[in-house]
Amino acid sequence: MDKKVIITIGRQFGSGGHEIGEKLAKELGIKFYDKELIKIMAKKSGFCEKVLESYDEKPTNSLLYSIVMDVYPSVMYTGPTIDQQIYQACYDTIKHVADEGSCVIVGRSADYILRDYPELVSIFVHASNDFRAERVKAEYHVSDDKARDMLVKTDKKRASYYNFQSEKKWGVASSYNLCLESSDLGIEGSVKLIENYLRCKKII
Repeated sequence: MDKKVIITIGRQFGSGGHEIGEKLAKELGIKFYDKELIKIMAKKSGFCEKVLESYDEKPTNSLLYSIVMDVYPSVMYTGPTIDQQIYQACYDTIKHVADEGSCVIVGRSADYILRDYPELVSIFVHASNDFRAERVKAEYHVSDDKARDMLVKTDKKRASYYNFQSEKKWGVASSYNLCLESSDLGIEGSVKLIENYLRCKKII
């Protein structure tokens, strides 16, 4: 690609946002970041990956502090909270990978963190509950009731995290450059739509 582009993907749980982002990055020949960000954060911040995973895209709570204090009971900390430190580590990591070059980043309020980057294209992927439930059942081998419960709870956590960290609303069309319904388009169709959007913007 001649032009730098940073694509962020927000997504409903089970909508295929991760798969869409991964396929899109491969098509464009650029880097892809989702769970990979946790490994980078761990190296840059010194936090262990398990602690970072406990916090990942979840609203602020005291549980994480308890986990860390169990791991490091002798630490008497009076500076920024653990939540603040981990969010800062996430913020720094997302800025770091965006500064390195074109990429696709999934979740973690990346669109808000990178809002001042002129190369940013923010996308939100949503889908019907039936489509999402079928995907969750297949991936996690759970019942239909359990899958639908996971949809509600995971989306609630993602929304709470995003709405707390940003000045925008998770899943609201005005918060993004492009919103698409993967249950109508399918995974491949969603990737093609995003590519067409990028062509219209003369990015690719």
